[in-house]
Amino acid sequence: MRKADLVTIISDKTGVPKVDVLVAIEHFFNEIKNTLALGENVYIRGFGSFVIKKRAKKIGRHIKKNESIEIPEHFIPSFKPAKVFVDQVKNKVTTAPEIVEED
Repeated sequence: MRKADLVTIISDKTGVPKVDVLVAIEHFFNEIKNTLALGENVYIRGFGSFVIKKRAKKIGRHIKKNESIEIPEHFIPSFKPAKVFVDQVKNKVTTAPEIVEED
């Protein structure tokens, strides 16, 4: 499912115009990104948590030059689904979705 599909479904179910749904979804995503960029986590009860994880520094390899490089510690965003969310998916999904690559 793409964002456009999600907008269409929400618009059809709620009667809210697609443009308004798209604006709301975009603001939702932007608020999550901005909050994480400030170093704060976002918790949505029954859905999951968007959290910042710290990656320790490590030594990597530059394969083409065959040399070691140091990757400094950094922070990355992560999503942890709520138990209710995990259980719902676990109980309803019986096969893995087919992955379709788009050009």
